[in-house]
Amino acid sequence: MVKEFQHNEWALILGGSSGLGLATAKKLAKHGLNIIIVHRNRRSEMPQIEKEFLVIQQEGIALLSFNEDAFKPASRTDIIEKIIDKLGDKGKLKVMVHSVAKGNLKPMVAYDKPTLKNDDFHLTLDAMAFSLFDWTKALFDVDLFAEDSRIISFTSEGNSKPWPNYAAVSAAKTALEAITRNIALEFAPFGIKANCIQAGVTDTASLRAIPGSEKIKEHTLLRSPFKRLTTPEDVANVVYLLCKDEARWINGCIIPVDGGERLS
Repeated sequence: MVKEFQHNEWALILGGSSGLGLATAKKLAKHGLNIIIVHRNRRSEMPQIEKEFLVIQQEGIALLSFNEDAFKPASRTDIIEKIIDKLGDKGKLKVMVHSVAKGNLKPMVAYDKPTLKNDDFHLTLDAMAFSLFDWTKALFDVDLFAEDSRIISFTSEGNSKPWPNYAAVSAAKTALEAITRNIALEFAPFGIKANCIQAGVTDTASLRAIPGSEKIKEHTLLRSPFKRLTTPEDVANVVYLLCKDEARWINGCIIPVDGGERLS
């Protein structure tokens, strides 16, 4: 396959060890982008993750990975310093992908299980929304973005539709979209474009963590014009398209990637 990106261009993927983030890493590596993955996984999960990372390296690109907490300011600073050391004077980030799934899935009202508290909203929004700005600003301040760069994050239909147990994540998705729009506006003079992909229902570990996820999948199969769920690869393909030169005029958008399931 023809390598479309320059040898000194990189993609930073926050949450790239599984699901949409991992599929995106594989797709971008296939087209020649060097990959940096920040993830947080248990030791027992690492053998399988390292196998996936080996697949990425076999594309002939460079891969850096950090199994650290991306939400702690000290960890973020440490990771960025290591990225600067690795990339040197010429290496730049073509894209940052925010694929973070860390939040509380609790009901607002229940008699037999824990319910949402104020702190649950804070934790979820910090991880799934505010961290997009934190990382964008930290990378910008040390001049790591390329002259034409892209910031891409993932939202869901839960941004506007209520689902049981999903209130904190729904609030985070809505905030993520608002932050994306302002990044698109305020960082545009520096060549940065920001967009948010509204992925359809995708059978990932994040979906399976939602109580009642089997019913969500069943309902989606009925709604979808193609009678299937969205796959991580479907979403990764659009991330790749948004990284191409021809997509440089797409900015500040919420882009549905769901095969049309939202239509019914």
